[in-house]
Amino acid sequence: MSQVAAVERTIALVTGRLWVRVYESAFALDALCGFAARHNRRRGFLFLSKVLGKHWPVTPTRMREIHTYLAGQLALGKGPCLFVALAETATGLGQGVFESWREQHPETQALFIHSTRYRIAGRAALEFQETHCHAPDQLLYVPIRPDLRACFESARELVLIDDEISTGDTLCHLVDSYRRLNPDIERVHFVSITQFGGADRAARFSARLGLPIECVAALHGEFSFEPAASWSTDAPPPAVGDNRLEPHQLAEDLGRFGIERPIRVPHADLEPLVEGLRPGDPLLVLGTGEFMHLAFRVGLGLESWGFQVAVQATTRSPILIGADVGSRHVFADNYGEGIPNYLYNVDPRDYARLIVCHETPRAGLDALLQTLGPHHRLYHLGSAE
Repeated sequence: MSQVAAVERTIALVTGRLWVRVYESAFALDALCGFAARHNRRRGFLFLSKVLGKHWPVTPTRMREIHTYLAGQLALGKGPCLFVALAETATGLGQGVFESWREQHPETQALFIHSTRYRIAGRAALEFQETHCHAPDQLLYVPIRPDLRACFESARELVLIDDEISTGDTLCHLVDSYRRLNPDIERVHFVSITQFGGADRAARFSARLGLPIECVAALHGEFSFEPAASWSTDAPPPAVGDNRLEPHQLAEDLGRFGIERPIRVPHADLEPLVEGLRPGDPLLVLGTGEFMHLAFRVGLGLESWGFQVAVQATTRSPILIGADVGSRHVFADNYGEGIPNYLYNVDPRDYARLIVCHETPRAGLDALLQTLGPHHRLYHLGSAE
């Protein structure tokens, strides 16, 4: 990572005043993130990533650059290696880092899985807390396939991936939960786009967990936040519900239950998505909630065909309009939980076509599709509509 002169920034939000200091970074702060106010009494601010593909549209090439950079900073042993991404925001980032690392180390046994907030009956899971979040309960399911479960339970290197790390409490909670299943883990790696925990963060995490901890990020710094004395909010809308879908209606081999290989999108699947369009036309490829990474893979393929592609995902995270959030669409979730979902910083009129990548049945997407307008296509791995 390059050494840069210290950068300081003060950001005024409706919820308070955020101070940020960057002391080491491979990329400029403004290139990596903006800032926003959360509808959340526990934490009134948000580092709004510009390279994640969650709250801000971003090109697949830019996303891949970040995946490749973070994967290249990892120094892992001979394995088995377990990569875990935090839901919902980092599910796509984590899978992208895993795939980049697999391309560099195809001989090492490794597994990717992401945490989730969907409770699925009859499936064994570890539970842990994301205490600052408005939806603190997280689940990490044990893989279904016996070979993947064996890797999950015998890992020696644990790689935990989030979009931003500040206190590190959530990752520490997850390590504690995982060690009850696998006490033989030897080393842990905390990976994120931005880390704001201070220069001694790795030593503090190591002392707390009693394990060697490595911290990998594209940007390191620190922050403080002073809540506004006059600001108050009602309780945010719920973000955890009872999943009303059957297990077979959710993707079981794309990340939530473990995957050991990169996702491949056949060219034949892409052709109907852009039927009638010309190279250079602007496209938006949308993931839905935790189901983010397929949108990146579709977007990467279409970008290679010469289309002007942006990738993003819907979210259940309530963010206030202002600062770096210029617009917000609200609609019913596609999992049937009755939880509001959001799409930020997107004007559907800017795109010749909007492609929605989904794992859930078509019937649950009506509210989102009405928001997007008529110029859309649906994609479920193996089929385009």
